[in-house]
Amino acid sequence: MTAETAYIVLFRGVGGATQLPVARLREVLPQAGFRNVSTYINSGNAVLSSPLTEAQVARKVAAAVKEQMGFEKSVLVRSLAEWIKAIGQNPYPDVVAEPTKLHYFALEREPEAQAVMALQEKATGTERFVLNGRSLYLHTPDGMGRSLFVPKIEPTLKVAMTARNWRTVLALRDMAASIRP
Repeated sequence: MTAETAYIVLFRGVGGATQLPVARLREVLPQAGFRNVSTYINSGNAVLSSPLTEAQVARKVAAAVKEQMGFEKSVLVRSLAEWIKAIGQNPYPDVVAEPTKLHYFALEREPEAQAVMALQEKATGTERFVLNGRSLYLHTPDGMGRSLFVPKIEPTLKVAMTARNWRTVLALRDMAASIRP
């Protein structure tokens, strides 16, 4: 039997008018073969365990929620080990005390170098960011909702992504770490 890995599953574009019913999600994911499924708040966050690879989990979750729930959005997946590594690489440890002003973006893939340079040119406000592979860290001292920079990130990098504030990042780590596959 293949060992299982704990994964963090992030649904892109959930919130506001686009809701993902988490009670139904907690039924659909085990039916699709995932174990130790739990969800965190109503904004597209789940943890689960599976012997599949990250890419296989993303495809299988996306297919299951499309088929069973009619929900078609990008699904980004990180192993618990990669999530912990991303937390450890936070370039803004000085702002973790304000977890709603520190954000982690999970990117589908690493963006092209010229796109990263273009994004750096657009960072003219109080926000600051660091891109590290498939991870983008953003500090928004004036808050995410007031940021004129945030809406420019995804179109400039041309990569599917989803963001979580630091409080959610740590909560998902703790939930995935509690899984004993």
